[in-house]
Amino acid sequence: MNTNAEERVERDSLGSKSLPSGAYYGIHTLRAMENFSVSGRPVNRHLIRALITVKKAAALAHLRLGTYPAEIAQAIASACDELLVDGEARAWEERWGEHFPIDGLQGGAGTSTNMNVNEVVANLAIERLGGRRGDYSVVHPLDHVNCCQSTNDVYPTALRIAAIRLLRRVSAAFASLQEALQEKEQEFADVLKLGRTELMDAVPMMAGQGFGAYAKAAARDRWRLYKIEERLREVNIGGTAIGTGMNAPVKYSYYVTELLQDLTGFGIARSEYPMDPTQNMDVFAEVSGLLKAAAVNLLKLSHDLRLLASGPAGGFGELELPAVQAGSSIMPGKVNPVMAEMAGSAAMKVMAHDTAITLAASSGQLELNAFVPLIADSLLDSLETLANAVTQFETRCVRGIRIREDRCRDNVERSAVLATALVGRIGYEASARVAKRAQKEGRSVREIVLEEGLLAEEEADRILNPYQVTKPGIPGR
Repeated sequence: MNTNAEERVERDSLGSKSLPSGAYYGIHTLRAMENFSVSGRPVNRHLIRALITVKKAAALAHLRLGTYPAEIAQAIASACDELLVDGEARAWEERWGEHFPIDGLQGGAGTSTNMNVNEVVANLAIERLGGRRGDYSVVHPLDHVNCCQSTNDVYPTALRIAAIRLLRRVSAAFASLQEALQEKEQEFADVLKLGRTELMDAVPMMAGQGFGAYAKAAARDRWRLYKIEERLREVNIGGTAIGTGMNAPVKYSYYVTELLQDLTGFGIARSEYPMDPTQNMDVFAEVSGLLKAAAVNLLKLSHDLRLLASGPAGGFGELELPAVQAGSSIMPGKVNPVMAEMAGSAAMKVMAHDTAITLAASSGQLELNAFVPLIADSLLDSLETLANAVTQFETRCVRGIRIREDRCRDNVERSAVLATALVGRIGYEASARVAKRAQKEGRSVREIVLEEGLLAEEEADRILNPYQVTKPGIPGR
């Protein structure tokens, strides 16, 4: 940390503590640093920025109401603006990261995170008014920055804002993945290949049909994630400690909600019953559940691509995935499906987070859920991980997939599954006999059918036509 050699002393109800004079945070943050050294990961920066946005909206609401001197409200809003300056995440972290050091896993329902933001904003505002950091007679973290607020309405509101922002990225990522899969559906529309059930040969299909099914799954994920944003727009700001709104004027609640709409561009609405979103976290469990559903489809897709590209000599070898890096430190020339593996790993992580969110959301008691920091840490990480993973997977894997038409054709010709097309003409038993002979003798179904005189050549060709066996209906009719 870039601090001065001297220290300053701050006091709270538990006593006093010495802090580096250069720190923008205060004694509440310092105690949290001492108490919650757990995961080694700080509070998610999207949540920090959302909390700062709430603080700015609150300050502007108080400016309208004249709750405290206008210069203090303006200094707080200006401090928030400085903290919210857009730029690369790395640049923001270099500038501000050391002042938001609290671990993402913490007790207290998020109070430590709220106080960390209060203290940093207060000290920045103090400097704007000509004071020294820590001189809270100028701007107070609680009396001014946190005025008419409680962690219990500020934190859930900020979490919803952060989640909406990331959810839009995830939805857009799945929309782009859907588009890429649809392009492959068209590109491979005329390539005949084996279908497989339980990893065994099944009826033939067009390679494009498989990608069309993947695209439909991605489309469902895109739509579900787009619609679920509605659940997150209802906030409890102004509800204060338990949702009753004690110490928060009604006008303040409406003003701050309107200001959050303007600052975020989201259709945020004040809950008609703030006690509900203060204590009940089922909305976050619902969002996480849909992220898990999307992860299920992503993991299935990643597994399928790895199987279809396996080998290439000793596996299915029907697809070629883009080679993005060398695959082995001992086997020259080996290339692994690393982008599909990455996507699968991300999907597994989202599923694991969903379990944590489920447990945390169901562990609230009476008027508050103490485990909302775990919900925030897990949900925001799921959103960010899934958005990044899907984007990378789509751009560096899916769009570059090529198909080995010769391998697909050979697999179909060497398989006896085309005998299934004969069932409607010669019956199941005769078709099974043909399939067994074809497998045993290494010959095509067509050859066996003609040799046994089961069908005339013209009829056999009509029934076994690839465009017949990959469409609804009875082949040949």
